Amino acid sequence: MSSRTPSPPLARSERLARSPVVRRGGQWWLVTGSGSILATDPAFTGELDRFADVMTAADQAVADLRSRQDDPPSPRPGRQR
Repeated sequence: MSSRTPSPPLARSERLARSPVVRRGGQWWLVTGSGSILATDPAFTGELDRFADVMTAADQAVADLRSRQDDPPSPRPGRQR
């Protein structure tokens, strides 16, 4: 039995960075132009999970920095004239 299936629709998937790896329904898929292969190795999928968590944290940190840049600066104590 083959684990090759047609590519899952990417609109409902979570692509990992700009890689050919997609998480769909809690499972990782390696996606190519000719189809998809389910990733089943626990060590590999564990690394993908960890990398996805790190990317999510980095994206949140960037979003936090951008929101702080949009906020007006607060006055500094002791520098009023």
